[in-house]
Amino acid sequence: MEKLLSSFDKNDVEVLSREKCHRGFLQIDRLKLRHRLFSGGWSEPIERELQCKPPAVGVLLYDPDRDEILLIRQFRVGMLDQENATLWPLEIVAGMVDEGEQLDEVAIREAQEESNHIPTDLIRICDYYNSPGGSNEKITLFCGRISTENAGGIFGLPQEHEDIEVVVISYDELLLATESGLIDNAMTIIAAQWLQLHKSSLLKTWNMAGSADIGN
Repeated sequence: MEKLLSSFDKNDVEVLSREKCHRGFLQIDRLKLRHRLFSGGWSEPIERELQCKPPAVGVLLYDPDRDEILLIRQFRVGMLDQENATLWPLEIVAGMVDEGEQLDEVAIREAQEESNHIPTDLIRICDYYNSPGGSNEKITLFCGRISTENAGGIFGLPQEHEDIEVVVISYDELLLATESGLIDNAMTIIAAQWLQLHKSSLLKTWNMAGSADIGN
């Protein structure tokens, strides 16, 4: 395991300057820095632009009784310049963390705002950095239990220009869409592959939790 860990840490980076160069829908900082080299010594000073974003949360909404997943569609400007890209991709519910919020609170809030569902029995899937070459965004993924009965509709917050369609698909359709490339965003792919690997243990955990509730 030792070879998986880097011998470098923050002490091996020297930030020479940092300035705010854009503040809009996106926030961009420009940094001048140097860092230690694997071969020894220090790099020359280099400039990097960093997209600064608050942490984000994604939640895979799963109905174990119907073996169905609730996904959403909304316009994504990042796909605009890509040939044959779907500008309204299938995604899991997600949103940014406001100051002072707990991550599980964000998962519940975003699910309610974007899909009109409140998940229970949240399971933490993983934490990952979305694009560390140019962004500090850290994402935490959850899986939450819902019922997809009567699920559907258009949701989102008008003041945030959200226009979100709810789409319910089967577990098998989720895997096929991921394998075929129809689902092509990292957050949803990671969540789908996690469910494929952990579905049996997830169902056991949720069944045990349900039994405990009945006992109370």
